Formats: sequence, C-alpha cells, structure tokens
Amino acid sequence: MKVFRKLEEIPADFGPSLVSVGNFDGVHRAHVRVLKEIVARSKQRRARSVAVIFEPHPMRILRPDSGLKLLTPTPEKLRLLERTGIDGVAIIPFTRDLSLMSPREFVKHILSYKLRAIEVHEGYNFRFGHKAAGDVDLLTQLGAEFGFEVVAYPEMRLRGESVSSTRIRELIQAGDIRHARFLLGRPFSIQSTAGRGRGYGSKYTVPTINLSRYEELVARDGVYVTQTRVGQECFDSVTNIGNRPTFGSDSFAIESHLLDFHPLDITAETEIEIFFLSRIRDEMKFSSVEKLREQIQQDIAKARHYFGLMKRKTLTADC
Repeated sequence: MKVFRKLEEIPADFGPSLVSVGNFDGVHRAHVRVLKEIVARSKQRRARSVAVIFEPHPMRILRPDSGLKLLTPTPEKLRLLERTGIDGVAIIPFTRDLSLMSPREFVKHILSYKLRAIEVHEGYNFRFGHKAAGDVDLLTQLGAEFGFEVVAYPEMRLRGESVSSTRIRELIQAGDIRHARFLLGRPFSIQSTAGRGRGYGSKYTVPTINLSRYEELVARDGVYVTQTRVGQECFDSVTNIGNRPTFGSDSFAIESHLLDFHPLDITAETEIEIFFLSRIRDEMKFSSVEKLREQIQQDIAKARHYFGLMKRKTLTADC
C-alpha cells in the first residue's frame, strides 16, 4: 500500500482510480464494506483503489473545543486500511484554507485532476466542501461533469444498530466493549509504549506493565479482560484504567497484569498494545490494600475463566 502524505507526492500519471473519501476513524465494518468493494472493482477495471483521509481530523480544526478523541490514531488507521487490500492512501493535510474549498473545487482539483477518479464510493451521509455544502446528490452531478461514477451506500445496521464511528465511541466511553467490538468487527485496542508506574502493583498487589501517556480514546475507567501485546509477544491479561483511588494518588494510569508472564526485556521504547475483550467491573476504592488484593485475585479468576471459554470456542483477539 502506497501512502501519499501530501497531494504533491501523488505522481502525475497516477490513476485511473476508484476512490473513497472519509475520516475512516475506527475502520469499522461499514468502512470495510466500502473499501473491499472498491478493491474488488478496481481489479475488474484495471485501476487503482485509493482511500483519501485528512490529518488532523477536520473536527479538530473546525471545532477545536469539541475534545474529539479518536478511535484510531493515523498510524493505526493506516495499518487497518492496509488490511483491506487497498492500493493507496492519500493523507490530505486539513487546514483552514482546505476547509474553504468549494465542493466543485474539491472534485476538480483532487478527485479528477490528482487522482483521475473513474468511480467514487461514499456513504449515504457523505458531506464535503466548504461548510459541508456538498452531498451525494451534488457529487453525482459533479461526477457526470468530470467523468466519474458515484456509488452511494445505504446506512449499515447490525441487529438494529447503526454502524458509525460516533456510536462506537459512545459505547467505548460507556465501557460497553463487547457491543463496540461487534460494530468494529474486531476488539477495540490502544497502542503506545511502556511507561513507568509508581510501583504500587509490584509492592502491594500484583506486578503490572503501564502504558505511557495516551491522548486518544480509552475505555471507561474500570477493570477489563484484555490481551496485551508486548513487543512481538502476546499475553492474556487483566487491565485497569483509572486513578487508583485506594492509594489516594489520583493519578490516571492504564496498567495490565499479564497472566502466565515470563521475564521480558522491556524498555521505554517497547511497543505495547492492549486489546479490550470484556468489562469486569468499575474501578473501586477499597478500605485496605488487603481488600484490593482479594478483589484483584477475583478479577484474575474471572479473566482466566473467560479465556478458558474463549479457547474452547476457538475465539481469539487480533493480538
């Protein structure tokens, strides 16, 4: 998969192409449906398949006070996009100037001139151009003018639920990890490097690996059954998200206790990825460290039970 980080990197002879434009946050099931279709159709038409994304997310420029937290930061988004088999991704720097581009200018300069689009595939609620003035109907009209077809996709609903990045964010913020996993089509995960903790786990309860500072979306505070990838190795795990109120520290941390752990060479550069599988409980303040330790052992037992069931059903995460 080729990645173009600005329009100037796209070769003059690039295309013809089948294109989908969007934020693709989460690269969820509805996104994958569209992308796999353009991959298949591009092979039939001997063309390129291309996803166009924006960096940063337009909301962060147009509504900087929104506090938007992403399901998938750009590096993770690119990894997930590559899995669809798409030929290329064009990352367009989103600026105030770009936000002022009219729908017609966007189609002319980017879809037609730069990408030589012959098909553009978008969801039913696609908006583009200054003040989101363009919709699928206008795109279809412009496509007739500039020589490309438009394929519009209806809303995807699973078990009566709309598959959208907004809905998945809501579920994760509520701690409904299983429901979010169903709409994503895979476990929700977060990725960073190993961080330094305060040593409470090793000293008082169970040893943990801490995630370094993470700025994007995380699940609601609480305890979860997870799988944790440490470098190239994967461990079943129990992960706590929260402020560790029993110790009165009020310091946010994401820390995983690895089941069946063996010694590893972990440095500040070691990559850590946590896959969230099921929620165990809310974070709680205990009257003593002993009570906390007892509860953690119960959490670990629940996690082991979960993994026992999962292995009998031959279910695995992406770890």
